[in-house]
Amino acid sequence: MRGSNTLPTLPSTSWKLYTEHISAGEQHGRDLVPERAVWDVRVTRTAMVLGSRQDETLLNIDQCGRSDVDVVRRRSGGGIVFLAPGEHVWLDVVVPRGDELWSDDVARASWWLGDVWVQTLQSLGMNNMSVYRHSLSSDAWGDLLCFAGVGPGEVVQQYEETVSKVVGMSQRRTRDYARFQCTIYTKWNPHDVEMYVRNTPGNLNEIVHRVATVQASQQAIVDTFVSHLPR
Repeated sequence: MRGSNTLPTLPSTSWKLYTEHISAGEQHGRDLVPERAVWDVRVTRTAMVLGSRQDETLLNIDQCGRSDVDVVRRRSGGGIVFLAPGEHVWLDVVVPRGDELWSDDVARASWWLGDVWVQTLQSLGMNNMSVYRHSLSSDAWGDLLCFAGVGPGEVVQQYEETVSKVVGMSQRRTRDYARFQCTIYTKWNPHDVEMYVRNTPGNLNEIVHRVATVQASQQAIVDTFVSHLPR
């Protein structure tokens, strides 16, 4: 189902906004137009989304079927992302090749977007936010679940020695555009995935602290994000 392509911001904005009520498989499987755009993806079905290099043998496919959970593979790397309607925000941000925001350096290409997310979250009342500007930091948990590790451009919140990921981000590049797939959880319980994965590196309670949720409505997060995009 197609949504609005009019941004709720100043008329001079160079970005288009598309709101889609769609399954995760449908959104991950489609190619997008090479234009400055934000796709607000509101999934209609619960899904376990595998990274491009992950194998379905990681999942209990039978249990996913019994629970009516879609098994989806995205075309970007990283770990599994659990998506349930109403419990997260998923934005696909598209930057066409040749745009002033484009960077040939894959590691640095998302830094500007991380900065936008930091401004967004601060406007929503969150503190101690920063963009992670280093190489991928992961372990066995991070290899399995996206939000258990942290990579370039993603946003983290730090209190003393505890670092929690707030914005997860994967990147898919074509010859025409870069597509940054951003996810924020408004609800997080690692045990939600417990019955759908065959094996875990340990007790899921070990990684509860690795994710920080955003206590705001989906629409408030989207509107605030759009308002901070570079014109």
